[in-house]
Amino acid sequence: MITHKNVITYTTWFVNAFKITKDNIFGNQTPFNFSMSVTDFYGALLSGAELDIIPKSYFSFPIQLVTYLNDRHINTIYWVLSVFSIIKYYQLFDYILPKYLKLVLFAGEVMQLPWLNYFRSKIPEAEYANLFGPTETTDICTYYVVNRDFKDNDVLPIGKTCEGLDVFLLNDQHQRIKEPNQKGEMYVSGPFVSEGYYQDKVRTAKTFVSDPSKETPCICYKSGDCCYYNDLGGLMFASRIDFQIKHLGYRIELGEIESNVLMIDGIMNAVCVYDSITDSIILFYTGKTKEDALNKELSSKVPHYMMPAVIKKEAILKTNPNGKIDRKYYQSNINTLINE
Repeated sequence: MITHKNVITYTTWFVNAFKITKDNIFGNQTPFNFSMSVTDFYGALLSGAELDIIPKSYFSFPIQLVTYLNDRHINTIYWVLSVFSIIKYYQLFDYILPKYLKLVLFAGEVMQLPWLNYFRSKIPEAEYANLFGPTETTDICTYYVVNRDFKDNDVLPIGKTCEGLDVFLLNDQHQRIKEPNQKGEMYVSGPFVSEGYYQDKVRTAKTFVSDPSKETPCICYKSGDCCYYNDLGGLMFASRIDFQIKHLGYRIELGEIESNVLMIDGIMNAVCVYDSITDSIILFYTGKTKEDALNKELSSKVPHYMMPAVIKKEAILKTNPNGKIDRKYYQSNINTLINE
């Protein structure tokens, strides 16, 4: 339940943080039933900026997409990462460049540095920012404006807390973590945090809780995100807690396997799931690289206990209506997909 107060305070922060004015022309990619649309839709309303709703079909034809951006003089985008992966995979900007982009925002999943580095190498004059947060915080709760170069195998920070919020990490003893490189669950309190789930008191009570650290007398959102601070004090996303598995005696984050796969040349996208019945890690991917070659390359990047038992190449990876990889689909259909 996102309130009027949530939207006004969040949108005011966004417009001020990124200096949005009537001169911004947003190229909207996210559907209006997805929380990311709050940012460009209400940001445009509050600032007097222009919002251009890009036809969904153009995202299947990248050259038409960039042509559309240029024809409409779009200078601001806030997109899910599947679009970035397609652009990088096809080396699209080697053929046609967006002429007007000055602000490139992204969220929804973990940005892979090869995708971002491709954008930055071709459009170096634009400002780039990683926005992070769940729907329960209206859209985001932390952000990182990219201010330095990263290697392809680095991890991009999720940055610092949006002004007006309290974002903190708790360990298993419900103590706040302040030291670097110690993982904990992210909690969020403040005016962006929603009122809970509509007509679902049980679910609301599980995730909208009193501050377990007892440092503040307020209700916090228990995010389920496992994070840590880097040596510079910036927040880093490690994984979803429900993406962590116990396999061969080791605690493994499936997202770490995916990140290593996505650094391999010829890979467009990938998703890892865990079959608890057979105690097996399963990898589905799209790209030019053959399964045997991927297996060999991945084995040089991750320890043996993180290697998938099955690697399956797909023509496309199924996405949900928000443009994210549909993990629930792959988790629910493991055996069917493996045997196809």
